[in-house]
Amino acid sequence: MTSQSSGRNGRRSRGGSRRRGDHNRPRHQSAPSRAPAKQSFWQKITAFFTGGKPGPASRPVSQQPTRNNGFEPSRSPRKPESVEVTTPRLYVGNLSFDATESDLFELFNGVGAVQNAEVVTYKHNQRSKGFAFVQMLTVDEAKRAVQELHDKEFLGRKLVVSGAKSSEHHSAN
Repeated sequence: MTSQSSGRNGRRSRGGSRRRGDHNRPRHQSAPSRAPAKQSFWQKITAFFTGGKPGPASRPVSQQPTRNNGFEPSRSPRKPESVEVTTPRLYVGNLSFDATESDLFELFNGVGAVQNAEVVTYKHNQRSKGFAFVQMLTVDEAKRAVQELHDKEFLGRKLVVSGAKSSEHHSAN
């Protein structure tokens, strides 16, 4: 019984299929230069809006802006804004993700009387967002807490402690 085939050998080399006519060329030589690849629809749209300049997605990975290879990142990290303490409510930033409300309560209780401590978390998985709010009993205790605990090492990170923005201040920005 004979099987009909399309003229191709059923086996392929490990490197994948090879084009016809390439069997005499050694593997280490590169193929002759070809015309530029045809652009996709989205590449044409991007080229239209960028004036024909290649966008960041078309750059080689080694030239992508990252923090490690010397290129400037696309956005620089923001410095924490120092807010004057006018209320007993304090903002605690750069908080370890492992910190709990009881940890904060104990830390700030060493400075003054704490009314409550609240670690801000994501709703869907209850993981910490890395910041919290602490309510002290008086404004004087809050000011003392900022002086003593700002830039203090806590659970492996330097805390950022400042006055919390009030709701009027927040809506103005």
